[in-house]
Amino acid sequence: MRSISTRQGLVALAAMCMVAVSTIVRADEQDLKVYPPHWWAGMASPTLELMLHGEDIADSRVTTDSVGVTIDDVTRLDSNNYLFVSLNLANAKDQTLSLRLLDKKGTVRVVPYSLHARRKHSSQREGFSGKDAIYLIAPDRFVNGEVNNDEVAGYREGVTRDKAGGRHGGDIQGIMNNLSYVSSLGFTQVWTMPLLENAMEDYSYHGYSITDFYNIDPRFGTNALFKEMSSEAREQGIGIIMDMVLNHIGSSHIWLSDAPSSDWINNNGRFVGTTHKRESLHDPHGVDADKKAFSNGWFVPTMPDLNQQNPHLANYLIQQAIWWVEYADLSGIRVDTYSYSDKAFLSAWTQRLMAEYPRLNIVGEEWSVNPAITAYWQRGSYRRDGYESALPSVMDFPLQQAVIEAINSKESWSSGLTRIYETLATDFLYGNANDLVVFADNHDMRRVFTQVDGDLRRWNMAMTFFLTTRGIPQVFYGSEILMDNGTSDDHGIIRADFPGGWPDDKVNAFTGKGLTDSQHWATSRIKTLLHLRRQYPALFEGNLTHYAPEEGIYTYFRHTDDPASPLIMVVLNKQSNQGLDTENTPVVSLDVGKYERMLKGKTTLVRLRDDKQFRVNETITLSPMSASVFIVK
Repeated sequence: MRSISTRQGLVALAAMCMVAVSTIVRADEQDLKVYPPHWWAGMASPTLELMLHGEDIADSRVTTDSVGVTIDDVTRLDSNNYLFVSLNLANAKDQTLSLRLLDKKGTVRVVPYSLHARRKHSSQREGFSGKDAIYLIAPDRFVNGEVNNDEVAGYREGVTRDKAGGRHGGDIQGIMNNLSYVSSLGFTQVWTMPLLENAMEDYSYHGYSITDFYNIDPRFGTNALFKEMSSEAREQGIGIIMDMVLNHIGSSHIWLSDAPSSDWINNNGRFVGTTHKRESLHDPHGVDADKKAFSNGWFVPTMPDLNQQNPHLANYLIQQAIWWVEYADLSGIRVDTYSYSDKAFLSAWTQRLMAEYPRLNIVGEEWSVNPAITAYWQRGSYRRDGYESALPSVMDFPLQQAVIEAINSKESWSSGLTRIYETLATDFLYGNANDLVVFADNHDMRRVFTQVDGDLRRWNMAMTFFLTTRGIPQVFYGSEILMDNGTSDDHGIIRADFPGGWPDDKVNAFTGKGLTDSQHWATSRIKTLLHLRRQYPALFEGNLTHYAPEEGIYTYFRHTDDPASPLIMVVLNKQSNQGLDTENTPVVSLDVGKYERMLKGKTTLVRLRDDKQFRVNETITLSPMSASVFIVK
């Protein structure tokens, strides 16, 4: 690594100006790219490192006479085609500044670079929280809103809708056209699988093989359209959460043929599979070799693993995340395969993001069902090794597994609903369990309706729980209409097309055409529960108090510290029946007197599904295998 100081650059420039300059070329008139493509004045960090990429630019001397802008450092690595320019913007105002690159041939490249004024209150943007509910969308499988981008020149994979793993044509325009549907269900946030360029030969639809960190894949739309979607979503009360990949890239990325340095890609750019043993990072008895094998290994040959220990790559990944938050006015970030990246880098990445946006939310994917490992990454959690993390949220995989097991298994002292109780009892491990993202399923696992064997009652128990428990709920698109994946675990089947997203679809979930009675009921149930969250946001950002399950009944309350505030009482009942009511309908009786501590000062329970009222001193009836929600006043 060779570094050129500003003073050295000026001296060299003065010497070279003694000879005739052969050519002056504007950078935008040649094949020279600058990352980030622009920036903003007034950011929390005054330092910006530009990555310049162009043929034989590594030996260029760089200067600027722009007001308030100084060059702190210029660094070239192993490739002759990259140059890293560190700018100090502490005194910079919004402007178009000029960088001048003088090479040994006497050619001067003029690089115009824009510093924009920031959006008002941008640094204080509010991220998603417990008052929100997230709708997860696979963009390629939701709605094809613009057929003219199904095939794009220069991109090898076009639409093959009959292929489970192929591109099906869904895009940003399709999401924009149906934001009102998302809002009508009651969702306040949208998380989409990655939308950045995946210029891969095939299997590019999922978005996790990124080949350009600063451009939306043209088969999804454009940067400007993504920004427009974010703006329109905000007008409808919906925030946009961007799915970011820090751990790896796609094998068609230019860094595979022209990397800035020899250590840019782990394992010298050759495939060595990860062990997936995330436990090695926490093992007090472990060895460094196991940690390295986990962190430095690749997922698959088409996903080269990035070496975030390289400080310039680390800067690149930090800055591109900030760039998208600022450019697209994001409300949050979801980070794919979070723990697979370098630990020290993740600490720096989260701290820098939260320094720029103290109220932003970021959720990391740590696919472990051990809450001790999940909790490790969240800020505020205890860590025996003193590791510093500023990550606000983690995906709650332990709770997801516990709920499905609880609903599907028989009741006993060690199985059934007690699995939920036991898992929530470990919340002491987390810095803030209310900030976790909870979910019944997602794009990488069997759909929840499949997980409960197509049983509508069990589906209702699962969805009711996840939409009323502590944390921030996320629902996978199609769960509201009981989409399943049959007997196939193929991700292309799990991420099936949303009915109504294509003109020739016989079923249209947006209008309700062709849906079954069960699907209509499920959609209504989701709407009812999400409306409850909107009606009582303080309760769902507040406390959870639960009672140990007894005889197949598990009860918990959502409440605040204000004794005058209403409560939400939720009862999961796995009993079959105890008898019949006056209409000969099977029922289970529940004496709510056991919840006297929570119900003190309250008089009435109003059942959500039918507004039927009960007095707090009377026995209430529950349907067998049910999830009942009561508003307590």
